[in-house]
Amino acid sequence: MNMNLDVAKQSAQIVFSDTYLGARQKFLEAAPTSRAYKYGVKGPSGEELSTDVTYFGDPRAKKLLIIVSATHGVEGYCGSAAQLLFLQAGFHKMLPPSTSVLIVHALNSYGFAWDRRVTVEGVDLNRNFVDFSKPLPKNPGYEELDDYIVPADISEESIRRAEAAIAAYQAKHGEQSFRIAYSGGQYTRPGGAFYGGTEPTETRRTLEKIVSDYDVSSRGHVMIIDYHTGLGPHGYGELQCELSSGREGYERAANVFGASVTSPVLGTSSAVCIPGTQDEYWERTLGDRHTYVGPEFGTYPSPGGRNVLRKDHWLFKHRPDAADSDLGRQIRRATKAHFYPDTPEWKEMVVWRSHQVNRQAFEWLVNG
Repeated sequence: MNMNLDVAKQSAQIVFSDTYLGARQKFLEAAPTSRAYKYGVKGPSGEELSTDVTYFGDPRAKKLLIIVSATHGVEGYCGSAAQLLFLQAGFHKMLPPSTSVLIVHALNSYGFAWDRRVTVEGVDLNRNFVDFSKPLPKNPGYEELDDYIVPADISEESIRRAEAAIAAYQAKHGEQSFRIAYSGGQYTRPGGAFYGGTEPTETRRTLEKIVSDYDVSSRGHVMIIDYHTGLGPHGYGELQCELSSGREGYERAANVFGASVTSPVLGTSSAVCIPGTQDEYWERTLGDRHTYVGPEFGTYPSPGGRNVLRKDHWLFKHRPDAADSDLGRQIRRATKAHFYPDTPEWKEMVVWRSHQVNRQAFEWLVNG
């Protein structure tokens, strides 16, 4: 279960893939008894899309580790690699009867295949787990900025005007208020960034079906590791908790992973407080019987990242017919490059941290 420099470098070459299809093939080779939850939509090469799930251990085990990749589709390159690392380390072969493991590969397989953060409905899955029977959260700041975040025109002059308007908003309201307006989730502008939708997405329903099929809600304690990329220092794996679990959820996670765990409740996270996260679903389903962390591996800072998402949303909102044209492929490649830095250095950092997180979670569940 230990990892030296040579092993980390070799693992980085093995576990990462350059496409969703390649990642899926590697996962199915490592976990051939996986169950496929299929979608009707196809990938850019006409490939079948599915969330693949594999389970190890006693079906009645009271302790369960769940490892999720591609909640935000394009971030699945990292998450899939982390899941393969877990299998490569052989943790699943050392389970006592009290503990089991559920690996959910490519939860948002549409976004993974098309190099988008969102689902096929254009919804940010990590804003979609709200209770839709109640009034939806409001974000007036986003509504004010929507035309600049996703303008109808992505010419250089249009982007210059958009960034000038955003800078003026930041100067007037402060950086933190802008971050909340921009990424705090919004439910009124379909096609916009960080859109949470008006009903559960197909991908959310798939996760709910998986939870039902594997009787997750009956477990004594469930630990969830939900891999992400895009926020924070380049290559650093921040262990984020979410607003929904509050300070209690943070303390449960810190008890397992140590003081590097962060929380927006405490103001220590690189993320803002957001509604409708996956952890909101776990909190509703399991309460204090769950511990959630979202490892967040930094890539590149804004405004570069903001412009990548701006063009992605513009493409699929205003020119969906061009998604597989030269322009569409150029925009998709840029999105992929932002959320998946294809460099040996970044990959090795991901491998080191992911192995550490996987090991800490496994050891705590087995020995706790």
